[in-house]
Amino acid sequence: MTPPPTQVLAPCPGRVLAMAEVPDPVFAEEMVGPGVAIEPDPGSTVVVSPIAGTVLKVHPHAFVVLGDGVGVLVHLGINTVRLDGAGFEVLTSQGSQVAAGDPMIRWDPATIPDSADGQDISTVVPVVVMDAPRGSVTSDAVGGPVQAGDLLFTTA
Repeated sequence: MTPPPTQVLAPCPGRVLAMAEVPDPVFAEEMVGPGVAIEPDPGSTVVVSPIAGTVLKVHPHAFVVLGDGVGVLVHLGINTVRLDGAGFEVLTSQGSQVAAGDPMIRWDPATIPDSADGQDISTVVPVVVMDAPRGSVTSDAVGGPVQAGDLLFTTA
């Protein structure tokens, strides 16, 4: 049975990028799943849940929410795992029920270093539909600005 379409909302303000523009081949080639990314606005930001559901996983730099038959990963930056949580404040807990728009993590992209442990770091935020076929997500928001809570795309 196919899950019903899910509206996926922007978890933070910024400019929407096509997944192919993410500076990491695992995301850019949709190996994790299809979606879009956000080049976040600078300044302290509360990143919110893009869908309603259960917090399946939460780390300082990423979280997964499992909604009605769909899981969405929000990954705050590329190679940010190397920061060991520095610069991130987790505002939720694994197993929690959340509504779309509920606070998840606070961070300030302007304070994230350009590199750590010899790896380049990017603040680009991929928003990925887990276990969905490559190319199955399109978004009219690509290229434009969004605010947290704006519609990014609807799952098929």
